[in-house]
Amino acid sequence: MTDHAANETGDGLEGFVQDWSSDQETFKKVHWGKAMMWIFLLSDTFIFSIFLTSYMTVRSSTVVPWPNPSEVFALTVFGQSIPLILIAIMTFILISSSGTMAMAVNFGYRGDKTKTFWLMVATAIFGASFVGMQVFEWSKLISEGVRPWGNPWGAEQFGATFFMITGFHGFHVSCGVIYLLIIAFKVRRGDYEKSGKYDSVEIAGLYWHFVDLVWVFIFAFFYLW
Repeated sequence: MTDHAANETGDGLEGFVQDWSSDQETFKKVHWGKAMMWIFLLSDTFIFSIFLTSYMTVRSSTVVPWPNPSEVFALTVFGQSIPLILIAIMTFILISSSGTMAMAVNFGYRGDKTKTFWLMVATAIFGASFVGMQVFEWSKLISEGVRPWGNPWGAEQFGATFFMITGFHGFHVSCGVIYLLIIAFKVRRGDYEKSGKYDSVEIAGLYWHFVDLVWVFIFAFFYLW
């Protein structure tokens, strides 16, 4: 660093902080917000991986029969018991929300704030619907006697792993719904129209796509295995 630059930003740790905080694209022209979101998602990936690995370890090592997901998560519709019908609907809704989020990002970069706003709202509605169905699923299982320490169908660890994994994911979806609505109303207000940069919409999209991807793994390992 030259003497002139050092005088502008300061020396030592203070100069380092000032230099990096003033550069919005330090990571090879990647926006700070996007870089930080990737780092956050990487850390979250480790957490969900640990949860799913622990679940598979517990399920593989237990000597007590594991409850059959097709029976546990079945719903009675018009007198017929349909296995995993609610989970299938929840999965369809969450995957569909990835489509609306992708379109929101696309229209954001086109500068169409109206379509971006409504697509983000639609994504948030899909997310809220998912959480609502998850609340119903939890309520149903609790009423049937499922607890973190036991259940009527088999291995006691079933309840603990189910509430831990789906609850942690549901918390992410709930936070995502709030996050999307905040960004959507900022889009509608025209906060990004002046600068022409809709990076915040794309960053929100990264978070939402991650939440959707995690659900695919939960669906495969917890409900189909």
